[in-house]
Amino acid sequence: MDLSLIHRDLRFNSYGSWLRRKFRCRISKVNVDAGFTCPNRDGSRGTGGCIYCDNASFSPGRTTPEIPLEVQMAEGMAYHRQRLGSEKFIIYFQKHTNTYAPVALLRELYGRALAHTEVVGISIGTRPDSLSDEAIDLLQEFAKTHYVCVELGLQSMDDHVLQSINRGHNLAEYLEAVDRISGRGIDICTHLIHGFPGEKRDSILQVAGLIRSLPIDSVKLHQLHAVRGTRLADLYFQGKFIPLAHSEYVAAACDFLERIPSRIAIQRLYGSAPLSIRVAPTWDLKNNQMWYSVVNELKRRGTWQGCQV
Repeated sequence: MDLSLIHRDLRFNSYGSWLRRKFRCRISKVNVDAGFTCPNRDGSRGTGGCIYCDNASFSPGRTTPEIPLEVQMAEGMAYHRQRLGSEKFIIYFQKHTNTYAPVALLRELYGRALAHTEVVGISIGTRPDSLSDEAIDLLQEFAKTHYVCVELGLQSMDDHVLQSINRGHNLAEYLEAVDRISGRGIDICTHLIHGFPGEKRDSILQVAGLIRSLPIDSVKLHQLHAVRGTRLADLYFQGKFIPLAHSEYVAAACDFLERIPSRIAIQRLYGSAPLSIRVAPTWDLKNNQMWYSVVNELKRRGTWQGCQV
């Protein structure tokens, strides 16, 4: 274990610190909406999307496909320059499935983002079942000159859970996607959610073991939360979805961190949604309070990321 990667105060390898070590300056991710759809919505894999999915719950209001990509980028960069003093940027293609289009369109969109002199790379949010060989080849081409990260949504490694949440893919497809991307100069981030109905208590330990065994560069973890207009919200109001208590989630997040290698950067440790659409859980904690509730539990335990690997 390389303790030099562990942030002294946070007790884990934060993605912000990882980026600063890599680029020698402050880097921010700028979200954009390039107008993609999703195979789990248009019928090719399913309809209706995942039971928890509402892109408004995690996307800035000024990121819509009607606004030109360059305008979205400029506004996002200006915000992060003023708020954080950021010097360089990664453009994050976030909403829906951002490799689900003809490769010619992907080349145009990614190329426009990378053409900006202050952009050091791109991060592509996508699904394991939506990565053609041509798309991976394109990303590998861009990765020769820029930072490229593919953010793969796994969410759960339990196929029964994936089916119950209408995810539209299985664990085998995720593993195949990781295998096809790895070794090509492309970073891999895995998205995970904890607290699904029917999920076993020790599922977080099992998924930590899976991540530990794979060439994953970073992870995003957050609690399952329901927002208005989703099927998960309906399940909550019907009493069929009981969200985790804050203490349960914090304990699970720490269990996970303790069991994944320090080389894996942590991009996210919690999820949030605007108050106007948030249904449950209602922990009423600000983002920094949620972040430090995990940090403080690690300190209380006297542990850190990777200490049980």
